[in-house]
Amino acid sequence: MIATVKEIFSYGAYVTLDEYRGYRAFLPWSEITARHFKDVKEVLREGQRVVAKVIRVDRTKKPPAIDVSTKKVSDEERRGKMILWKRAQKAHNILEVVAKRLGVSIEAIYEKAGWRLEDRYKEIMAGIEEIAIRGWEAASGLGIEENILRTLVEEARRHVEIKRVSISGVIMARSRAPDGVKRIKELLGSIVENISKKYGGDNVEIEIYTLGAPRYRLTLEGTDYKILERALSEAIELAEDNAKKLGVEFSFQRT
Repeated sequence: MIATVKEIFSYGAYVTLDEYRGYRAFLPWSEITARHFKDVKEVLREGQRVVAKVIRVDRTKKPPAIDVSTKKVSDEERRGKMILWKRAQKAHNILEVVAKRLGVSIEAIYEKAGWRLEDRYKEIMAGIEEIAIRGWEAASGLGIEENILRTLVEEARRHVEIKRVSISGVIMARSRAPDGVKRIKELLGSIVENISKKYGGDNVEIEIYTLGAPRYRLTLEGTDYKILERALSEAIELAEDNAKKLGVEFSFQRT
C-alpha cells in the first residue's frame, strides 16, 4: 500500500495510509530498511511517499493500532505499486476535470463512469487510455451517460499521449502472366482491404508501397504490438492463399 511519512522520531516514523482513508500507522526503526543507518532521517523524510506492508494490527485499541514495514517490500513490488499509484492519480485528475466541467461531484463521476471502467479494464487509467484511443466504442455497453462520456472522451484525448508502434517487412511478388501487374495489384489490394476491415476498429493502419518491382514494403501501425503481430500473421497467411489462386510468386521477410 502507499503511505505518506508524517512524523519522524528516533525510534521510527508515523505514516498515513493514503489508500485507506488516511489511517495512521507506525513504521518501526527495525522495519524501515535492511540497509545500515544511524539516523532515521538518513532514509526517510517528512512528506515522502513509501510502499509498505501491514505487519501488525491491534484491534483492541480505538482506532486500531497498525504497524507497517517498508523493509518487507521488494524492489519489484515497490516499483510496480508506485507505477499503479501514479496511474491512479492521473486517472483521478482527469475525472476531476470532467466533474468540474459538468458541475458535479467527483464521487458522482466515479460512480457513473470511473468504477464502470475499472470493472471492464481492471484499472480506471487503462479504461481512460482505451477511450483516448477508441473513443465511444471503448465504453460501449457500460451505460455511461452521453454528456459524461462526451466530456470524458475529450479530456482523455487531451491528457493521454497515445503511443503508436509499427512493424514492417518486404513482400516479393512476381507474375509471368500477361496480366501479371493486375494480379499483383489485386493481391496487394486484398491484403489492405481485409486487414483494414478486420482490424480498423483496433486502430491498425496498413500500408503497402513499392520499393521497385517486385519488392513492396508492408507496414502495420497501431497502439498494441500483440494486435499488430496477429494482424501481420493473418495478412501473410491471406496473401499466401491468394497468391496461389492468382498464380503469383509470393514471399515475405520481416525487417
